[in-house]
Parts: sequence; C-alpha cells; structure tokens
Amino acid sequence: MSVHPEPSVTPQVPSASRLGLYDTWWTVCAAAVGACLSLGACAWVSVHLRVDATLHTVALFVHLASLVLGFGAVLAADYHALLWLTGRCSLAEALDGTHRLHVPIWAGLAGLVASGVLLHPDLGAPLTRIKLALVLGLTLNGLQAGLLARRIRARRDGSVAPRLLVWGAGTAVVSQMCWWGAVVIGFRNSQR
Repeated sequence: MSVHPEPSVTPQVPSASRLGLYDTWWTVCAAAVGACLSLGACAWVSVHLRVDATLHTVALFVHLASLVLGFGAVLAADYHALLWLTGRCSLAEALDGTHRLHVPIWAGLAGLVASGVLLHPDLGAPLTRIKLALVLGLTLNGLQAGLLARRIRARRDGSVAPRLLVWGAGTAVVSQMCWWGAVVIGFRNSQR
C-alpha cells in the first residue's frame, strides 16, 4: 500500500477591505483636514511666488478653463438631480450620471486652485478672502456630498429617505452659492 501525500491546501485568507474616502465621517473629516492644509499652503505660496506676464496669462487661461470644466460639471450634476425630482429619469440613472461627473468637478476645482496660486491674489482684500472661504466651502461640501451619494446608493429599494433629500437639497444650495459667489468675486476682481 502506497501512501500518497495529500496536496497541500493553503487556507484562503479573506482580503482586508480597504477603507475608502466616503466610507465614514472619519475618512471624510481626515480628507477635509488635508484639504484645509492644502488650501492654506496654496495661499502661502501665492503670496511668496512671483510670475512673469506670460505665465500669468497661461494661468488665467487655465483658471477660466477649469471654471468651465468644474462649474459646468456641477451644473450638469444638478440637472441630473432635477431630472430625477421631476420624474424624467430614475434615481439610478441620476446617480450614475452624477457619479460620472465627479472627476471633472474635482479636476476643475483643483485646476482653479493651482492656477489661482499663479494669479497672485491680493489676500489682504476682503473679497479675495471671501472667495477663498467659498473655495474652501466648495471643497468641504464636495467631500460630504460623496458620503451622501454613497448613502443614497446604499438604499436597495430605490427610495430616498426624507432626511437624505433635505441633506441633498442643502448640499446643492451650498454648492451653487459657493460656485456663483466665487465666479462673481473673480469677475469683479478681474475688473480692477
């Protein structure tokens, strides 16, 4: 009788699930702290950096293109929400359409901040400080909006709890106020 060794079986170790940005309030708050520090660093750099006229012109073009990209995507996302609210598309369609717009929204906002550093903003001017606060508000609002979207997607039955609707409406209002406020202040500052 020959003894055949049994094939070795390696036990399957469950893979550790990675914690994502929008998984908990803790992760969103950590990202918010990082965003605050990053925006503060950008403001500091903008005061200490001098650019020539050519680079200023390029930065202005990037600033305007980033505005079109980011704010345009925000308007499209809000349009998807209006389509759902008026019954012209399903919640899944609205969420999918909005989800696809996250990259252009964040890319536009990042482009605005990066190019704004090169535009030598007058941080002593009250309107510029308000604009920076609006940009910070946009950033923080965008982070918590990701958590909101995750919670809405988690509802398997396709219904949205009233508290999530109120949260969503508040998010949209804050977003629109911050974007429009920053645009108006940017336009006004460009007239000087």
